[in-house]
Amino acid sequence: HFFDLFRLISGKEVDLPQVKAMVQRGINYQDEETQQEVPIIDSAYVIFPFKATEAKKSGGAMGCLELSMFAEGSRHQEEIIVTGTQGRIEAYLPENKVFAYRRPTKEWSDRSVPPPKSCIQETIYDCSNVREVHGIENSIPTHGGYHYSSTAIEWHKLICAMASYKETGKWHPEVKLSDGLDAVGIGLRANDVI
Repeated sequence: HFFDLFRLISGKEVDLPQVKAMVQRGINYQDEETQQEVPIIDSAYVIFPFKATEAKKSGGAMGCLELSMFAEGSRHQEEIIVTGTQGRIEAYLPENKVFAYRRPTKEWSDRSVPPPKSCIQETIYDCSNVREVHGIENSIPTHGGYHYSSTAIEWHKLICAMASYKETGKWHPEVKLSDGLDAVGIGLRANDVI
């Protein structure tokens, strides 16, 4: 699902032949009685470029997935960070906040030192109230846990797509089967290059 998030956030497809991966296996599961013939991948880095568009043939976006099956209990168990030429967006779980930063420009002339606080533009979005952020109201039960109500949000969007289909006869799910297949393709390619 993280590979699908990369595609969703960037709006681009991954250049599959360029995917690189480095993994560790079996660290988290050493004490289990039944051992797998090939141990489970429990930590990895997967890096990849996105396909360039016709307008921009080089210097496109890149992605990096850091997977750690032993991050529980850390300050930010899950992080998504997008850095671009205009700034940076950081999303954290379980903090449930998104931080957006605009890149300092005119007030920061000496790049050999950090920018002055006066020119840092930070916006914080609090996403703690899932019902408020996604408009679910009381229609679908939400729950805490590691996925922070994402299952409820997915069900809500599926039910809305089904209701729309009943009314219009047109099927427009937010996430299509092809999206899932493309995300799995990235994971399979990463597995191939271990």
